[in-house]
Amino acid sequence: MATSEYENSEGLEALNANLARIETLTQRLIAGFAQQSPQRPDLQAPDPSLYMKAASAYWTEMVQNPSKILEQQVGYWGKTLKHFVEAQEALRAGQLSAPEDHTPDDKRFTNPLWKTHPYFNYIKQQYMLSSAAIQSAIDELDAIEPREKRRLEYFGKQIIDMMAPTNFLGTNPDALMKAVETEGESLVKGLENLVRDIEANKGDLLVTLADRDAFKVGGNIGTTEGAVVYRNRMFELIQYKPTTEKVHETPLLIFPPWINKFYIMDLKPQNSLIKWIVDQGYTLFVVSWVNPDASFGDVGLDTYVEEGYLEAIGKVKELCSVKAINVIGYCIAGTTLSLTLALMDKRKDKSIKSATFFTTLTDFSDQGEVGVFLDDDFVDGIEAEAKLSGYLRSYYMTKTFSYLRSNDLIYAPAIRSYMMGEAPPAFDLLYWNGDGTNLPGRMTVEYLRALCQRNELCDGGFELLGEKLHISGVKVPLCAIACETDHIAAWRSSFRGVGQMGSTNKTFILSESGHIAGIINPPNKKKYGHYTSDAPVDGDADAWRAQSEYHQGSWWPRWEEWLRSRSGKLISARPLGDSAMEPAPGTYVLSNIEA
Repeated sequence: MATSEYENSEGLEALNANLARIETLTQRLIAGFAQQSPQRPDLQAPDPSLYMKAASAYWTEMVQNPSKILEQQVGYWGKTLKHFVEAQEALRAGQLSAPEDHTPDDKRFTNPLWKTHPYFNYIKQQYMLSSAAIQSAIDELDAIEPREKRRLEYFGKQIIDMMAPTNFLGTNPDALMKAVETEGESLVKGLENLVRDIEANKGDLLVTLADRDAFKVGGNIGTTEGAVVYRNRMFELIQYKPTTEKVHETPLLIFPPWINKFYIMDLKPQNSLIKWIVDQGYTLFVVSWVNPDASFGDVGLDTYVEEGYLEAIGKVKELCSVKAINVIGYCIAGTTLSLTLALMDKRKDKSIKSATFFTTLTDFSDQGEVGVFLDDDFVDGIEAEAKLSGYLRSYYMTKTFSYLRSNDLIYAPAIRSYMMGEAPPAFDLLYWNGDGTNLPGRMTVEYLRALCQRNELCDGGFELLGEKLHISGVKVPLCAIACETDHIAAWRSSFRGVGQMGSTNKTFILSESGHIAGIINPPNKKKYGHYTSDAPVDGDADAWRAQSEYHQGSWWPRWEEWLRSRSGKLISARPLGDSAMEPAPGTYVLSNIEA
């Protein structure tokens, strides 16, 4: 048999095999989608009235200022026509090349063909010109309320990002080239990945960000040595084994957010905040929250405070035989720590020597980027879902936070997985990101309505356990760490909330980077710096930032110096003792409950 015939025969066999696999996978895909529960429309998109308001505002401007609208349109038409003519001229001259490209750089378009190939470059330039025109039209829309305009800007950008040519096989050179190179194998593997995700999420599409088999909590992540020393229905209390002969007398207790799991602070030894704190000579306890199911529908913020915070604080005091401890609250756990401290102030409870807040919001008058999801259209849907199910599935929170960074957390991973056929990377941070938790129904609604929408903690006061609590009731010495590019807890909003706390001893640190990387920023990496100032934590956040001092490297040592001065004398290290129930990280952190 001639070589070409042999190669054609092999290629035909491979093609037939791939077609057979595609047929089988298609059947699985259809069966997978059939598992999907009916989707609540009010959790999938903003209320249609938003777009009606935008259309009304646009036509109002058309009537009142027609020259402005015509200028926008003519400008866009002119750029589009000029680009078309340039492309035609290049082809007429017999050059299989793209015309000059003046569009801005974009990491989605790194393949050289986007600049050199006339087909791909034409599509890319037209997409960029159209995107700029849409964004400009929204930016210049004046006849609409500012909050509605912010939402329109956000959801408009979501549509623009969704329509990027990189998101479609026929206009993605990377995916097409790989499909040719692999004789279609990459597309079959991509379909396998898509079917896997559909089946794993019971008909919902949620792209897998990391290799689920590459990590095991308590195996190769979350491995700092310790033990569960107490458990109730809300949390497991983990005490970590000391690594120094001496420790500070005052123990430290961390309250992580219950939207995710605590091991973000203990991924690997080299970037583990938990291990680092223990290595500095502290008796460290961490709360590991339960992953709630429908039976937790009655759990509210009062439950978290009473059966969570107060119970854990009391237990740490008992185990260490001390009258007061230091505490940390991260994200929503910092918000709830504020409630707890204000309640303790009302009760004259002196159990807390100092408090540290990581990326914490208490003043929601400006909700930042996440505020686009806090209007009644979405919150009404969340409330209805929470009342129906008793809890809010982790799926909804994961999807919401992913859309705040859709290009990085949705489209780019989907392209790699479904169009390129690549396996998800073995990336511990992304593994954690996909290991979400559910939220109790009552707590979710209380948090969204009373704190986020009505801003009760900073305005009229928040009713909890028989007391009306206000942010001014947080009076213990405190240190707050916010992150410069945080898209969940905007640093200026965090600063504003801290400024209203009643403490006369406040320290504010602004870390570079975002919600996670800005906090999990070990000193050995020397990756992100931070800002500090002796100026009062009050007034305008940008004014504080303007006169602050920049420091290279992690904020961890600076914060530890602050904590050390409030942690008492050195004593012999405390062993885990007879209270140890099972090794860290315990069992609650391993729970994955979905509807």
